[in-house]
Amino acid sequence: MSEFDVEVIERSENEADFLVRNITPAFANGIRRAILADVPTASIDDVRFVENSSVMFDEVLALRLGLVPLTTPGDLRGEEEITLSLDVEGPNTAYSGDLVSSDPNVEPAVEGIPLIELNDGQRVELEADAVLGRGRDHAKHQGGVAVGYRHLKRVVVGDDAPPYEDDEPQIVRGVLEDDGELIEAESFDNDLRNLHEGKEVSVEDVEGAFVFHVESDGSMPVDELVLAAVGSLYARADELEEAVAL
Repeated sequence: MSEFDVEVIERSENEADFLVRNITPAFANGIRRAILADVPTASIDDVRFVENSSVMFDEVLALRLGLVPLTTPGDLRGEEEITLSLDVEGPNTAYSGDLVSSDPNVEPAVEGIPLIELNDGQRVELEADAVLGRGRDHAKHQGGVAVGYRHLKRVVVGDDAPPYEDDEPQIVRGVLEDDGELIEAESFDNDLRNLHEGKEVSVEDVEGAFVFHVESDGSMPVDELVLAAVGSLYARADELEEAVAL
């Protein structure tokens, strides 16, 4: 495979759209699957209750805690355990931001996730251990919450449109390539009729070019998530090469 080319279309800390050229559909799907399944993230795995006088069962609250995304630094090792504690009395609502971590680098990525509502006289006190894991083992370790890709479409401009042809909408989505430039379909209201007025316009796939959309759950920035996923693909390819070497 030739060296691929990447162009960032739009990026924030937890969301990105980018174009990758010179890859096969199989490799594009490999990137998607690696983002979902291969990048280790920290999540709560074990919960010890000191007191729970609420109406919620321990198991249900433990499940909610496990689904809180935690920031995951790149130097966190698989054998490490991070302890988080929670001590809240009612009347109050406990949020993910109320969790206190033993490691300032491993904390709830989103502080406003509601965990439990406590009435007057109710209390929850607990300790929880967070560990590294991968999405292929449990969904709570899935750092990518929305990951998809599609073929880049190229705009093809034809002859003048017939003057009395039915004016049916030609709806397209995402990012297209028009005369070598990338444009958002929203910029022309997603209707090709508005792009080259008076012309017959169609779209075709650009071979080997895919537009990705990736959202992170906040456990790590989206660029780190993507780079870690691609790195895992190369590492597995190297392992396979060594295994079959004669």
